[in-house]
Amino acid sequence: MDLRSELLKSIWYGFTALDLEKSGKVSKSQLKVLSHNLCTVLSIPHDPVALEEHFRDDDDGPVSSQGYMPYLNKYILDKVEEGCFVKEQVDELCWTLTAKKNYKPAKDNKNVLPGKDAFHLWSLFNFLSEDKYPLVMVPDEVEYLLKKICMAMSVELNCVELEDFISQDAVRQNGFTVWSFLEMMNTGKITRGMGQEITSMAIEEVYREIVAEVLKEGYLWKKSQLRRNWKERWFTLRPITLDYYTSEDRKERQGSIALDGNCCVEVLSDRDGKRCMFCLKTLSKTYEMSASDTKQRQEWTAAIQTAIRLHTEGKTSLHKDLKLKRREQREQREKRQLAKEEEQQRFQALQEEKERKLAELELLKEAQRQAQALLEQDEMRRRQHHEEMQQALEVQLREAKESRATMQAEMVLKEEEAERQRKRIKELEEMQTSLEEALQQEIKARQDEEVFRYAQTGLLSEEEDKMKALMVLQEEQEEYILKTQREKQELRQEMENKSRALEEAQRQLEEVRANRYRVDQDVVAAQRKLRQASTNVKHWNVQMNRLMRPIGPGEKRPSGGGSFSSFQIPSQRDPGLRLRQRSEEPDEESKENRKERRLSQASNGDMDIP
Repeated sequence: MDLRSELLKSIWYGFTALDLEKSGKVSKSQLKVLSHNLCTVLSIPHDPVALEEHFRDDDDGPVSSQGYMPYLNKYILDKVEEGCFVKEQVDELCWTLTAKKNYKPAKDNKNVLPGKDAFHLWSLFNFLSEDKYPLVMVPDEVEYLLKKICMAMSVELNCVELEDFISQDAVRQNGFTVWSFLEMMNTGKITRGMGQEITSMAIEEVYREIVAEVLKEGYLWKKSQLRRNWKERWFTLRPITLDYYTSEDRKERQGSIALDGNCCVEVLSDRDGKRCMFCLKTLSKTYEMSASDTKQRQEWTAAIQTAIRLHTEGKTSLHKDLKLKRREQREQREKRQLAKEEEQQRFQALQEEKERKLAELELLKEAQRQAQALLEQDEMRRRQHHEEMQQALEVQLREAKESRATMQAEMVLKEEEAERQRKRIKELEEMQTSLEEALQQEIKARQDEEVFRYAQTGLLSEEEDKMKALMVLQEEQEEYILKTQREKQELRQEMENKSRALEEAQRQLEEVRANRYRVDQDVVAAQRKLRQASTNVKHWNVQMNRLMRPIGPGEKRPSGGGSFSSFQIPSQRDPGLRLRQRSEEPDEESKENRKERRLSQASNGDMDIP
């Protein structure tokens, strides 16, 4: 965040404070006053005619923020030179404009913050807010700021009250505005009802650390360059300078040491009656100093080395760098959360696809069973019908055989009778020669012969009719046999079609099993990615805890192991938070275990399918 962005945040509050009707526009007369005051605090010449000339063509009345931005950039911000003005004066000007309209705490509240503390919190809010308008601060940055303030007061943050405030709909949807933040601070619930003096000192300390960019300050003994005597001075370390004053009120500055990449700090051995000595070497001079104890010397040397490192890396503020890192971590955490949700959605889609495939497989099996049952019933009906037809044919054949045998027996009898008639005729012929005198008897014999002949002819005709009926019955029997063979051929063709359909269903079943195996492989890969994502989340939580170490200007704490320990973000000291983190970690592990168990059960269920 550059200087222009910092100035625009404060000016935005001043511009919106002049917008009394909340229409997004401010009158030209008010813009003249605002521009003149900005030029005064920014130490740049003010041209009153430039505003009129710039908005000469704008006759629509009030000017919007978009219309004021070109003039602000061209005639004011482009002329600003860093180091030629006091940033705090610009903030005080904009705070005065916006506080009259927006900051109106209840007078009967005993925990109302003084105007100076409210201004410091407003400045801290602007520093930690997001770089978009309207200015808001995310809950993570609010929690970070409140932890810094509570740590400066040596109390623990009331996370329950903070979570209750964050759970409000307006805060959860849009984030914290500076006025809701100040309203929360005025309740006194976050600071646990600490006195105003303690709260003011803590806010002042955090303000100087974050906004004023004070890395460390406190008393040190300094060796004079001319008289070589030792004097106690109040030192204030910033990323680019190390200033020292007569006392801690910082009214009389005795000198300033510019820090750059050519500077270095070294620890010295005790001498001249001084202990815990160290020196700061520049290209032109070497400054010898003495701390009160070894811990203070280690903190000062680490802080100076941090300032030199920031200058070498081209950074002008430690907390700006930390803010960017926290923002990157939040963005990465949100990306991981989105990736996790997408992975969960893909896993759910795969699970639904798997269930759909299983349902389709069950439907295919049920259809196969129904087809098999219908095929068996059809085969049974055809077999029964065939057996019935076979029995009927056998009965008809048996009846035909019996009728033929009867007819053959009758023909044998007829032949025997014909043979007897022939013999009788022969006898009559023999008798004809002997009985010629009995004419009447001979005529009678002739008539009898004619009658026999007629009867024989009738028997022969009847025999021919029976033979014809037998031939017709035999033809019908042959036609019925051919029809039965055709039905058998059609039945065999239908069975072959059913077999081919069954083979096609089995092939589709194999494809479904192959697809299910691929889905199981995708589920295993998704589970592995979930475990990797969980490992990354734990890794970044560890990195976050390592970064959260306080900058304790002047306070006595046990010495850390690393050289930059006093400027790292403090570890989590709230037992409530640790308890919550510990409870969250098993919940995540239990969720992961439940997912793996459901996954394994689903896989086992798939393997049991025949």
